[in-house]
Amino acid sequence: MTMTARGFRSIIGHKDVIRHFQTAVLNSRISHAYLITGEPGSGKRMMADAFAETLLCENVTALVDKLKEGREGGPDSGPLSEAPDLQDVDACLDCISCKKVLDGNHPDLIYVTHEKPNVISVHDIRTQVVGTVDILPYESRYKIYIIPEAEKMNQQAQNALLKTIEEPPAYVVILLLTSSPESLLATIHSRCVTLFLKPVSDRDVMDCLTGDLHMPDYEARVLTGFAQGNIGRAVRAVTDESFVERRDRTLMLIRAIHGMDTATMMEVIRLLKEDKDEIGDVFGIMMMWYRDVLLFKATRDVDQLIFTNDISTIRAQASASSYEGLQEILDAIDRCQVRLRANVSFELALELMLFTIKENCNA
Repeated sequence: MTMTARGFRSIIGHKDVIRHFQTAVLNSRISHAYLITGEPGSGKRMMADAFAETLLCENVTALVDKLKEGREGGPDSGPLSEAPDLQDVDACLDCISCKKVLDGNHPDLIYVTHEKPNVISVHDIRTQVVGTVDILPYESRYKIYIIPEAEKMNQQAQNALLKTIEEPPAYVVILLLTSSPESLLATIHSRCVTLFLKPVSDRDVMDCLTGDLHMPDYEARVLTGFAQGNIGRAVRAVTDESFVERRDRTLMLIRAIHGMDTATMMEVIRLLKEDKDEIGDVFGIMMMWYRDVLLFKATRDVDQLIFTNDISTIRAQASASSYEGLQEILDAIDRCQVRLRANVSFELALELMLFTIKENCNA
């Protein structure tokens, strides 16, 4: 399995988590188990990859050893954590170890996989982790296990892993990645260092889109609003050609919904159902739009809007709608998402949402 990261330097935002890892490496204070949490697309895999890459890097290991010798030989042996030192604690990408990691063939980096799409079984954990932890690292100081989608471990798998986390060999580092930390046993939580990947700033997302991905400002502004601080979501929208079509269809629906009859509304619902796996994009675009309308109604400030190219339509809807009506629209979109997660009928949930929007948006 190839790496998604190219060192900590490749990660946008999350400076506090990066600093935590770099300080731990520099001071040789590595925990045996980490729980990296954050919503899908927040960069959990990239962060885990960058940490593993750095731990296994030969040049970083040499740097840490040199600093350790200096501390032991000097009068002041306290840990080093000054910021100027931390910038050097990053994978070099040039040593033999780094190249093996990047090519996906480093023997001391193990990704736990599972055949069943929605379950990591006790067999998976026993064969890939529990049954191999006692084998010494082949080439490095550490033996690193990365478990993506750790929330998919069933209870038996979690209990099997717990025994390893409680009494691991000194060289073992286990990284659990999850968007649903509440799915893991409290006993696992208590034995892990938990690091949460918070949304990054809109400025960071915008800079990534306009700089790294060369997007025009308006498109980048819309995607930044859609991303809500999630770089992965923004990049997915850029690389998914169907996202632009989905966005444009949603905006057409928003502009026309106040004049739709019931038959047309039912046809819209039928079309949305054909793309139900990506319905979250539709909700996200709707929320952005009606927040723009509400914001413009309250401030009349065009510069704060996301959909600046649609100011005439936003102005008309802001003038024709009440504050209460716009808030009811936003609440209806939220309720629809909750209903779908609770397995309420797709058609019924969408019908209730769209008719609420129609009733409360009069232009």
